[in-house]
Amino acid sequence: MQRWVAIGLVLAVAATNVEAERIKDIAQHGGVRSNPLQGYGLVVGLTGTGDNSPITQRALAALLRRDEDMAVDPANLDSDNVASVIVRAVLPPFARAGQKIDVEASAIGGATSLQGGTLLMTPLRGADKQVYAVAHGPLVIGGFSAAGEKSSISQNHVTVGRIPQGADVEREEVAEFVEAGAVTLNLLNADFSTALAVRTAINGVYPGSADALDAGTIRVRIPTDLPRGELVAFLDRIDLLDVKVDSPAIVVINERTGTIIVGETVCISTVGISHGNLSIITQEKDYVSQPQPFSRTGTSERIQRTDITAIEQEGVLHVVPRKVSVQELARALNAMGLTPRDLISIFEALRREGALQARIEVM
Repeated sequence: MQRWVAIGLVLAVAATNVEAERIKDIAQHGGVRSNPLQGYGLVVGLTGTGDNSPITQRALAALLRRDEDMAVDPANLDSDNVASVIVRAVLPPFARAGQKIDVEASAIGGATSLQGGTLLMTPLRGADKQVYAVAHGPLVIGGFSAAGEKSSISQNHVTVGRIPQGADVEREEVAEFVEAGAVTLNLLNADFSTALAVRTAINGVYPGSADALDAGTIRVRIPTDLPRGELVAFLDRIDLLDVKVDSPAIVVINERTGTIIVGETVCISTVGISHGNLSIITQEKDYVSQPQPFSRTGTSERIQRTDITAIEQEGVLHVVPRKVSVQELARALNAMGLTPRDLISIFEALRREGALQARIEVM
């Protein structure tokens, strides 16, 4: 049996032409953030796929005692139709009381499926332990499972379910994004050039209103003569301004997946590259081991041996000119038939030699 090991290559490059991006796509407003919510709940109505764990029995007994005034011994609640779950949701920054949000329930016990289950009323709390929403309703499972005595079948993940619009917001936490008559823009990717470009674009529309505090923060003063109720329109006009985004020269390498990302600003000095191709062939063969002649104790045995052959082809010297574009660099490297292992070695060698004008980041 002969086995060849092949490694795939994806060389991703950015566009050559720098295109303008909207400010709303490269920055977010300071103070505008969502809040994660979480709670413990019970899913009922399962068809024997629950967990029937002690914690579920105690939680169900406490629920009946609190809501139905029924004193029940947890040991008597022996049912596989109930499962303990952790319920999660995200409270949007401007959610108001009465709005609905999506929730997700994940089994934490030995439940094998939440298919067909219904989540009982579950309070969802934030990091401050305050209840911000209440979740309930039937679960939607993106798959199915079925089992018999000897076999079972399942598709997708059946111990996690979602309830679209399954939680009612009970407590508001409105984002405060205006501070001392100004708003803050935080760049998603901090860069001094981009920060200055954002400041220039805003001051072109509202002169003297924007200041770049650092590589990732731009503070915008709200005009004092802005009519009442026009704050949203003011921020919307800023968000729609176009800015040319700059980025440092970076080569990102993921050796596990064979992915190499080359930024558009990456360039190399004039250099010659020669890299031989190494092929490793693993070949397994079966042999028969015979006992010595006239031996009374030995037996014939089949053994397996592995032969490994390494073949290295001669490399060709390729000269790469200075200031090549990303497309030209990709075309040159792909024409050499390089594997990710080869490319990683070449980029590292270029960096050590000083010919690669970029930073290498290994994932």
